[in-house]
Amino acid sequence: MEISDLQASLRRTYYRRDAKRGRDGTFRWFAEEVGELAKALRRGDPAELEHELGDVLAWLTSLANLVGVDLAAAAARYADGCPKCGSSPCSCAFVR
Repeated sequence: MEISDLQASLRRTYYRRDAKRGRDGTFRWFAEEVGELAKALRRGDPAELEHELGDVLAWLTSLANLVGVDLAAAAARYADGCPKCGSSPCSCAFVR
């Protein structure tokens, strides 16, 4: 599935509900899903990881729909490697 297809599907499926909840409420759900992903990472169960990564992706996409961001365009800045140094693999000095 292409990112644009996912975004369109989630817009059709959830936009009205997400709009009623609003940006802040949708962001809080997204953050909660990131927390569930953190727990799944600690457990290391592949099925649970797939499930939680899917939920994080869905909530991120719902948030992008609410704020009018095209995720395919947002992701395009990574298409040719690191957006900071332009290399693939990245050759930036490790910052974190």
